[in-house]
Amino acid sequence: MKKKIMLVLFALVVSMSGFAQVSWNVKGGLNMSTYVGDNTDDAKFKPGVRIGVGMEYALSEIMSLQPSLYLSSKGAKFSGSANFLEENIKGDITFNQTYLELPVNLQFRFNAAGNTNIVVAGGPYFAYGIGGKTTATVTAGDNSIKKKADTFGKDGVDLNRFDAGINIEAGLEFGAILVGINTQLGVCRLGESGSPRNANIGVTVGYKF
Repeated sequence: MKKKIMLVLFALVVSMSGFAQVSWNVKGGLNMSTYVGDNTDDAKFKPGVRIGVGMEYALSEIMSLQPSLYLSSKGAKFSGSANFLEENIKGDITFNQTYLELPVNLQFRFNAAGNTNIVVAGGPYFAYGIGGKTTATVTAGDNSIKKKADTFGKDGVDLNRFDAGINIEAGLEFGAILVGINTQLGVCRLGESGSPRNANIGVTVGYKF
């Protein structure tokens, strides 16, 4: 069912691309992601990347609908330590999640000066996990043990593949050059009841065709 939702949304995006009011852009940037919600007091930010293509369908001179399709890496880091028999034991775990992500934003554009515009946008995003590894490392003195497992799938950590949430963006357009920031807050839990949700902030640069 969740895969069908993603396919229907993507089909709607493609069907709009034949209209004259449509323009395209490519974007790429850096993500800083973490977990929020229950059991996330020790969660730290994990860097990642976000690259993709967007479409802008003009609704008026200042308002447009902007669906995009991104390849986005998210996740979080956890670290801890304890003393046992006069030995300091450290543990680290990093969750890496790679998603196909489809944000659908309502965007507003305001001219600042000349060919410089201020843009603000917001809307829902929908994502499906396609890969990623979770790495756990335990270190005691000079000894270290590292284990890896798939982040998604029954044979690994088995996080939920489907994610959705709220996406907010702001930026500047210098002619065809785009520079912006974005933040996301997931509304879907990553696992069973009590598990955390994705959260993300990022910076992007792009080019508008």
